[in-house]
Amino acid sequence: MTNIHPLACVHPGAQLGENVEVGPYAYIDDNVVIGDNCKILPHATIFPYVKIGNNCQVFPGAVVGAVPQDLKFEGEVTWVEIGDRVTIRECATINRGTKASGKGVTRVGNDTLIMSYVHVAHDCHVGNHCILVSYVGIAGETDVDDWAIIGGSTVVHQFSHIGTHAMVGGGSAVNKDIPPYSICGRNPICFSGINIVGLRRRGFDSDVIRNIKDIYDTIYYQGLNNADACSKVEAGFPQSVERDTILEFIRGSKRGIVRGLELSVKSEVE
Repeated sequence: MTNIHPLACVHPGAQLGENVEVGPYAYIDDNVVIGDNCKILPHATIFPYVKIGNNCQVFPGAVVGAVPQDLKFEGEVTWVEIGDRVTIRECATINRGTKASGKGVTRVGNDTLIMSYVHVAHDCHVGNHCILVSYVGIAGETDVDDWAIIGGSTVVHQFSHIGTHAMVGGGSAVNKDIPPYSICGRNPICFSGINIVGLRRRGFDSDVIRNIKDIYDTIYYQGLNNADACSKVEAGFPQSVERDTILEFIRGSKRGIVRGLELSVKSEVE
């Protein structure tokens, strides 16, 4: 049974699943699909061409599915797709995709937390189990892989890529790709080590964590360029999911990965 408050505005073309709650003054437009057991709280806004999975919550003031803030947008039909068990907190904004990007969809995966005042721009893809802390802004066509955490008030340059299990310190300005399993922060942003606490919490054992650390020591602290460092890692470390994830990420990076701490500090001094 769906529970729609009499002061809510729900378009007759919207498709609401079982046991959906819609609070007073919430607005749900046409061409919206909302899964079972969702809560759309008072004053939340869901514009057309949005699909929301099951067991999600959209808090007051949040706006999902507004047209992209992109001058190339020409009014075409594009989408926002939200997975299951996603929480979108107060005044967060998630914009639709654009045709010009070749994607046409902004996507948020399962079990992800979008905190208050976060902005997810057009054609971003945010993975599963991610946390975007309050006031984070990720610009268009940014990819955030599974289990990544982005600290509060961080801004992310368009076309950036944040790797799986990475953690970005609050207040950072991300203008390069953040490699998997890492912690990055400071100003300018740089690689600061391995996300040891996060990896332990997610069940990575000590040997795997040590292997990841040794791989990054090779990449960042042996004076090699990225291509040579990747070749040395590939030759010197046994095949593993973690090794291959790191190598694939670095070799596929379009913006380049963040620099190491020593290089960053040297640059500041110079």
